[in-house]
Amino acid sequence: MRVMPRLDVKGEKLVKGIHLEGLKVLGSVEEFANQYYHDGADELLYIDAVASLYGRNSIHATITKAAKSIFVPLVVGGGIRTVDDITKVLQAGADKVAINSAAVNRPEFIREAASMFGSSTIAVSIDVKRGLKGELFVYTDNGRENSGKALMPWAEQAMAEGAGEILITSIDRDGTGEGFALEILESIKNKINVPLVVSGGFGNCNDVIEADAKCRLDGVAIGSMLHYALTEANSQEGQVKIEGGEFQILADAVTNQRIIPTKIRELKSTLRHVLGGDRIRV
Repeated sequence: MRVMPRLDVKGEKLVKGIHLEGLKVLGSVEEFANQYYHDGADELLYIDAVASLYGRNSIHATITKAAKSIFVPLVVGGGIRTVDDITKVLQAGADKVAINSAAVNRPEFIREAASMFGSSTIAVSIDVKRGLKGELFVYTDNGRENSGKALMPWAEQAMAEGAGEILITSIDRDGTGEGFALEILESIKNKINVPLVVSGGFGNCNDVIEADAKCRLDGVAIGSMLHYALTEANSQEGQVKIEGGEFQILADAVTNQRIIPTKIRELKSTLRHVLGGDRIRV
């Protein structure tokens, strides 16, 4: 199981919200990424949080910097609409791309991309939200637009088109610390035949263990509980400049939710103990 910090990016800043909304600046994405790399991250997932809103991808400079000092796979999503977009991101230093809205709007884009770059380079990112009757709908544009597509039929189509990996984000749980939405895992269990990575709602180590018990995972992309651990530690050590209220974000997360700030090595140690050393990289 790969442990992947999820870095939602706006410009050169790391941001975090709840339900993919209300983004708050936590600090420099470069500083967070470098510390995660040195703390043992298996991969880094960069999501351009405003690419769909502004109709452009502006993350290339960030990836170029990261590729010079971070030597684990870099996965980039947000605003990937064309083969040319993929080419530019890979040339900047990314190892893999995560495509969402463009794939939903034109599924054949997945096959075109996989044919040109290889399936292992193409992940399909699926943002999921529950409907009023419990249906699991696929959303686009960073969680703003309901595509009307149901989760499992779309995941099956994405795999048939050549997706080399599926990344599922629970919009309902994102940033809440309430654990990943187990109903999503129940609905896809034994139906995904490519590596599966999930994101959204992880607040502590037990949430990861519980999700994996429901549906064996190939990776977890985690934001809040890693970010707040790093923000808290760095703030105490005076290593980073505090911006725009992250102390309040941290206080709310810890006091009112289930988030237990956890560093990567702590998480990996717990997972190795419970899941076994063959599942977790040192």
